[in-house]
Amino acid sequence: QVQLVESGGGLVQAGDSLRLSCAASGRIFSSYAMGWFRQAPGTERDLVAAISWSGGPTHYVDSVKGRFTVSRDNAKNTVYLQMNSLKPEDTAVYYCAATPRWLASRNEYHYWGQGTQVTVSS
Repeated sequence: QVQLVESGGGLVQAGDSLRLSCAASGRIFSSYAMGWFRQAPGTERDLVAAISWSGGPTHYVDSVKGRFTVSRDNAKNTVYLQMNSLKPEDTAVYYCAATPRWLASRNEYHYWGQGTQVTVSS
């Protein structure tokens, strides 16, 4: 079992930055690839970024490439999402999730946090 707790969301203006954190406890954190998902009202929960067990390979959706950076510190059992140049369309609830498989589909993420709200005003 892995427990995940996100933090760092908030209300910002377009162009601002935020850093989300996801603290993990339970089973060996470094055994899991981690993903950041987001869900706006009335939409699907979609993957934004993912990072492998070691923190080497990363993956981003096109809409956030060059603006968001995912990283992890296995010694602190924490994964981060640095979000720069935020846009109103980035507004959503952001979730971190853990999966034993790299580039897994959403259904293969076994553990989820409770989410943190990010709101970007224009």
